[in-house]
Amino acid sequence: MKADIQEIRLALSLLAEPRQIVELRLLKVQLRGHRMPLTMSGYFGDHSALAAAAAEHCMCSQGAYVILNPLNPVLLARAVNRIRVVGKDDVVTSDKDITRRRWLPLDFDPIRPSGISASQEEHSAAIARAREVQSRLRADGWPDPILADSGNGAHLLYCVDLPAEDGDLVKGCLQGLGRRFDDDVVKIDQAVFNPARIWKLYGTFGRKGDNLPDRPHRLARILEAP
Repeated sequence: MKADIQEIRLALSLLAEPRQIVELRLLKVQLRGHRMPLTMSGYFGDHSALAAAAAEHCMCSQGAYVILNPLNPVLLARAVNRIRVVGKDDVVTSDKDITRRRWLPLDFDPIRPSGISASQEEHSAAIARAREVQSRLRADGWPDPILADSGNGAHLLYCVDLPAEDGDLVKGCLQGLGRRFDDDVVKIDQAVFNPARIWKLYGTFGRKGDNLPDRPHRLARILEAP
């Protein structure tokens, strides 16, 4: 099992503008000499360097994530094209650091206990729900989104152009879509409304819990892109 660096590069080419500053964040990283899992973070204008760092470190972490929306470019000075351990006095990207909203993110989570990977049935149900929602929103006049496999569920990413402070428009949209499409099998995550939300980096693995035959670690990947 290893990351797919070509898929990571493809993802970055779709999610960010060329030379846009992007934060890479790795959660629950197991490093030699450290008893407790760590968070690692870095800021990249060089997306090839970001892809290499993510591919190198993602398999010793629970997951590799990026900030979807454009952030203040001066944050590059926190860790220039490299990752470092986030100490107790270090900071990562916050909502006030986001300059615009470029994405409306929909995260389809199969219902299961927390801290474990999805079964094949749960995983398939989430992807099927995302395809259903994509089709029904297209019929309502929505454009085509990026459709992605998150490893445990599914994503739809709609390109938008909104201020970071959007008057809770994205939050309300997610709530409305949840009321329309949620059930006891798959739900749309209501917590991804804030502009500095981290998002699974496609081409890396989701590694919740142990890697079991019936609940395996899977590669997140883009399925369709307009």
